[in-house]
Amino acid sequence: MTSSNDTNDTRPHSNAAMPDAGAPIEVPPLYAWPPKPVATLKWIWSGVLFPWGLVFIGLAFLTWFLLSPSLQSMQGFEWDWIALIWVRNVVLLTLFAAPLHWWLYVRRGQGVTTKLNSQWQTKTSSKFLFKSQLKDNMFWSIVSGCTIWTLFECMTYWIYANGYIDVVHWIDSKIYLLLLGFLTFFGSWAHFYFVHRLLHWPPLYRVAHVLHHRNTNPQPWSGISMHPIEHLLYFSVFCIFWVVPAHPVLIVLLGLFQGISPALSHAGFAQINVGRRLSIPSGDSFHQLHHKYYEVNYGNRATGFDKLFGSWHDGTIEAHAAQWDALLSSWDVEA
Repeated sequence: MTSSNDTNDTRPHSNAAMPDAGAPIEVPPLYAWPPKPVATLKWIWSGVLFPWGLVFIGLAFLTWFLLSPSLQSMQGFEWDWIALIWVRNVVLLTLFAAPLHWWLYVRRGQGVTTKLNSQWQTKTSSKFLFKSQLKDNMFWSIVSGCTIWTLFECMTYWIYANGYIDVVHWIDSKIYLLLLGFLTFFGSWAHFYFVHRLLHWPPLYRVAHVLHHRNTNPQPWSGISMHPIEHLLYFSVFCIFWVVPAHPVLIVLLGLFQGISPALSHAGFAQINVGRRLSIPSGDSFHQLHHKYYEVNYGNRATGFDKLFGSWHDGTIEAHAAQWDALLSSWDVEA
């Protein structure tokens, strides 16, 4: 793990904090052998669709039909409709990230209950722009993140508006679009894993990805707080729809999932407690471990790629010890 004062060294230090004790993070039953169909269906419902998958699907429909210009108006690159989509994306991101930050970090409405890192962020730090993690994160998320997100989204609309890729209509292809909508989540996760591994290539890490990893203790606005180079790689997932025909609602869905869901996964709390009875899942303990240890959990647990490629950290002391053994062995080989 890098120390907070040395963001160029990606190796864990001897004083790295141990992971919180708890149940191991398990590989989803989707990848179990022999197959577990009942457990898989339950996981798809609770691990993919409910609640946030359904929220983003519903928001994608509302965004396309109520908050987006017509596809016909996108046949040429005009500043008016591009600016409208940029403002729309900034507002939607803010509507998720700002209330989360206020409740969890300003109001501290649930204290440290379900907090994944018991320490609070420092008020000031010279490693961030404006000496503030919040201001730094907001700057990179809005100025770079929302801009590059919007450019890829608008380029995709332009391709469809000019007939280079056919629009698939719901009335003709409901099953195809429903399946494609579901696979959009997995396409996003798969793309993220391989892009993320690339970003940990030392030259690219030092130039770009180190900016995101300054957030050793992330918060909602940390989600897409990235260097512009990383944003270009991260949002290149839109290129999927440059070759796979779809409906514009799915283009919106992909953008919302890429741009907004990281505010939830970086929230720093496993659950948001609303009142005494309602708890909503939020922060991702799997990805939180990546921010602690850097060389594990590059992807999302939903894809299982980390298990396949040997970088899965399940949050237990045993996994931490195994990580150290592997790291010390690699250093012996290098020596």
